[in-house]
Amino acid sequence: MRQKILLLLFLVQFSFAQHNFILKGKIVSQSYQLEGINVVNQTQDIGVATQRGGYFTIEAKVNDTIIFSAINLRGTMHVVTEEDQTKELLFVPMEALVNQLNEVVLTEYKSITTESLGIIPKGMRSYTPAERKLKQATGGDNQYGLNSSVSFDAILNGISGRTRMLKKELEVEKREMLLENVKLDYSEEYLTKNLNIPGELVEGFLYYLIEDREFVAAYRSDNKTMCEFVLNKVASRFLELQKIKK
Repeated sequence: MRQKILLLLFLVQFSFAQHNFILKGKIVSQSYQLEGINVVNQTQDIGVATQRGGYFTIEAKVNDTIIFSAINLRGTMHVVTEEDQTKELLFVPMEALVNQLNEVVLTEYKSITTESLGIIPKGMRSYTPAERKLKQATGGDNQYGLNSSVSFDAILNGISGRTRMLKKELEVEKREMLLENVKLDYSEEYLTKNLNIPGELVEGFLYYLIEDREFVAAYRSDNKTMCEFVLNKVASRFLELQKIKK
């Protein structure tokens, strides 16, 4: 009798092992992208893709080999066990891959302009946004077809103070453009290594620099030798001021 019971248990166990069941699982990873991961039952040559959150269901039986793979995750495998048949969810840990990108070098081409690209005719004056506003406010374009050299808009804008405000706006724009150009020509690394400007003071130094008339004149005349000379003088003054503040 005992032998029959043992034989029956063996047959039941063997039957379970040979029949497919629905394996439910979830991918666990630090990666935020868990949808679309490939789940392949290599033994039976069937596969599915994970749903949102990394959940999946696939047909399997005991001893089947399940392969998990994705571009952003390190592949892994799992051999189905008898315990998997009774689990509500099979949790599959996968390691996120960190792709190291090659260094990208950006080159500033100052010679490429709207004129060189043929967008505007050669020799034609191009205006910045602030310049266009001021030009319109002061009657640069006589919109009313009057013979007078001054339009009604120019008179009204002069009385209201708008022209004065736009002139200040233009000056601010010029300083901002100058600052951006100086940043391109003198990197933070250059300022810290060559002029001994502390990293946390680089931004403040650049604002201090573009207020120096001698430097601005040398920079706008594209005199690199004079720029270097003045730059060193301004840096020395700036560092002295920092010592006094302390």
